[in-house]
Amino acid sequence: MEQLRAELSHLLGERLSRLECISEKPDSTLWALYDSQGNPMPLLAKSFATRGIAAQLAWKMSMLARSSTIRLPVIYGVVTHEESSGPDVLLMERLRGVSVEAPTRTPERWEQLREQIVEGLLSWHRVDSGHCVGTVDSTQENRWPAWYRQRVEVLWSTLNQFKNTGLTMKDKRMLFRTRECLPQLFDDFNDNCVLVHGNFTLRSMLKDPRTDQLLAIVNPGMVLWAPREYELFRLWEQGQAESLFWCYQQRAPVSESFLWRRWLYVMWDEVARLVESGRFNRRALDAATEGLLPWIA
Repeated sequence: MEQLRAELSHLLGERLSRLECISEKPDSTLWALYDSQGNPMPLLAKSFATRGIAAQLAWKMSMLARSSTIRLPVIYGVVTHEESSGPDVLLMERLRGVSVEAPTRTPERWEQLREQIVEGLLSWHRVDSGHCVGTVDSTQENRWPAWYRQRVEVLWSTLNQFKNTGLTMKDKRMLFRTRECLPQLFDDFNDNCVLVHGNFTLRSMLKDPRTDQLLAIVNPGMVLWAPREYELFRLWEQGQAESLFWCYQQRAPVSESFLWRRWLYVMWDEVARLVESGRFNRRALDAATEGLLPWIA
């Protein structure tokens, strides 16, 4: 941390009194910056364990911002280390607000907030990929079912290299069965790929705590082009998330088959989390297993 503080002080031309860790994940850490007087600065620093991710995320955020009706944090710069050690760092605007997870003051305000969110999401989903699919650093011309099968096979192969993953035999049997059933699960798929946020959850949105108006969407994922249903599968939990999904469904319906394919996405998203960080959400994996069982029995 001291090395990072010194480096950012030199870069910004002002001595930073301290860095405060806001959140820490296996692959990244988010820092709040404080000036020489101890006052919070209007920017954040996000450091990454893997080189190249900061620049890719900066490009993704700028692309989302150009096509959005919703505000995203301004990107001030990317710090890289090609000839020396140290993490890549993304410098971005520090936004005020609270998570959309926080309840609104009235049901009517939640309805208004939902409409704002859906309209912002649709502004991205109107941008067609031109037959491209994939992540920021690896897009390809392909159909979504074929690309997703590639992803599942890579995750399955990587998972089998680890021991003591925390998965039970029941979990592994279920993963194996979903691999075998992929052709049937995508049998009637017919949707084009569009620009996606890639990490669309209530925690990725900020609102004004007093007016309950949407302020910004933050923390996008690395997937760039995907079908709309791959954006929506994270809204599986009952309550606000599910309510937001049905609001979207009224404006721009996705296929009925999404109601079972979303559990496929939830399941393998947890596998991806496990492979990348060594941890997964047991509740999400169990919910996905229960949701998929009737369709692959």
